[in-house]
Amino acid sequence: MTESPATGGRTFDQLDQLSTEELREQAFALARERRDVAFFWSVLRHLPNADEAAALDGAPNSVGPIIDEANALWRELTGHGYEESESLLRAAFIDYLLKH
Repeated sequence: MTESPATGGRTFDQLDQLSTEELREQAFALARERRDVAFFWSVLRHLPNADEAAALDGAPNSVGPIIDEANALWRELTGHGYEESESLLRAAFIDYLLKH
């Protein structure tokens, strides 16, 4: 399996053993560090309430607040479960961690 420096040399199989929440935390931390707004929005589009994410407007001039808004929106939209989107989200988190 391919190892990635961002994942501490972990493989897909090792990441796949983590809970979805652990994967989310690691992927979000990495995306925040990289200021990767595109990753946050791609994840938000896969949520059951994605229309609410699309309604977010008034993006500030700084990347930091945009990422904070995306993270807050994630918490608001997901509550405590991932519903039917869990397998897709897990794949997105693992892919992101392996590639970056």
